[in-house]
Amino acid sequence: MGLTGIEILKMLPKKNCGECGVPTCLAFAMKVAAGQEDIGACPYVSDEVKEKVGEASAPPIRTITLGSGEHKFEVGGETCLYRHEKRFEHPTGLSVMVTTEMNDDEVSARLSRFSALRYDRVGVELKADLVAVKDEGGDGEAFSSLLERVRSQCPDAAIILMSESAGILKGGAEACGDHKPLLYAATPANADNMAAVAKEMDCPLAVRGATIGETAELSEKLQGEGLKDLVLDTGARTMKAVFEDQVVCRRAAIKHKYKPLGFPTITFPCEMTRDSLTEAMITSVLIAKYAGICVLSDNHGDILFPLLLERLNIFTDPQRPMVVQEDIYPINGPEENSPVLITCNFSLTYFIVSGEIEGSKVPSWLLIKDTEGLSVLTAWAAGKFSADLIAQFVKKSGIEEKVKHRSLIIPGYLASIKGELEEELPDWKIQIGPREASHLPPYLKSWKPEG
Repeated sequence: MGLTGIEILKMLPKKNCGECGVPTCLAFAMKVAAGQEDIGACPYVSDEVKEKVGEASAPPIRTITLGSGEHKFEVGGETCLYRHEKRFEHPTGLSVMVTTEMNDDEVSARLSRFSALRYDRVGVELKADLVAVKDEGGDGEAFSSLLERVRSQCPDAAIILMSESAGILKGGAEACGDHKPLLYAATPANADNMAAVAKEMDCPLAVRGATIGETAELSEKLQGEGLKDLVLDTGARTMKAVFEDQVVCRRAAIKHKYKPLGFPTITFPCEMTRDSLTEAMITSVLIAKYAGICVLSDNHGDILFPLLLERLNIFTDPQRPMVVQEDIYPINGPEENSPVLITCNFSLTYFIVSGEIEGSKVPSWLLIKDTEGLSVLTAWAAGKFSADLIAQFVKKSGIEEKVKHRSLIIPGYLASIKGELEEELPDWKIQIGPREASHLPPYLKSWKPEG
């Protein structure tokens, strides 16, 4: 259980110096207890206190970090069972599998799809995260060669090294260098050797038991040997069993603080079916409940994209609206005589409006004003989409350098601010657009600038 603010305050130097960015030690302690500040922000606290507070305030499911530099992948760190209670922290990692038994063409195709299938949505790049490199014949040289291809062709991928040989995994970890891989997997038969390699290479280690109970026992044993970074595979390879195990692991860690299961999980939809659509269906269930990593056989756009969207929606903070960046968005290749529209940065509004403009085939400039994720009317009522703020944005946006005319189309629901906006933008003519986005195509097709 986490420490209270008063318990943390007793361990602080009580200087009230404010060097941590918080005025008093009491306020700082309260923020640390609430998870809003890190105990390390205090320059005078001892390493012993940092370790004690950090351990006590750590999330019930440990955060595991793979990769390096700009290409880090984090999994775990979860603190709740249900998204509405707080939020889910780290999106489920999606992995593609390559093995030493595959021919060169198949390996190249899978890696090419991993690198090519990238999607931009709400300013976020959606993509698969990991490549699982599997040794199927015990050939260390073939494994090293395959790993080299993966690192060369997919440098941003986090790596899962899979082999029953601790020696082969050690060689693979050495080849990865600073790009920390996940070693898969320790079993009751090889746990000591795998633990030794994980310690020596300072890499997270996957734990695989035949059942969830055996996995928990093995996890407890490895923790007793000093291993802190583990990933759990409960051994389930059917939809029903793996689903039940994910729920049990999450509930045991969150509700009962059961440390042997307080780690992220790895699942293998690729081993549960040979049908790609069934594999995608299984993965969609596991993204919601509660897999840390899902290893798929391959990536195809028609399967990967829906999974990425599901993941995006589930792992979005429900307490914060989804927004797009304030900017000028060119649609359909606009030029200096194209219409200029403005709306809020609530993502749903942006996608609806931009979709209708795109469907109209009319080249247009769409100005997105930052309204802190509020919709048009809500933002106007809250004073975040007022005439003076719109005018400031139009002036600084640079749109005046992109068009010859000075006609600005505002949403029909903002018709009441037309006069105020014309006073704030005396060089511009304000035009009232339709109230509903679905009416934009005919409006734009007949649009003419005023003045």
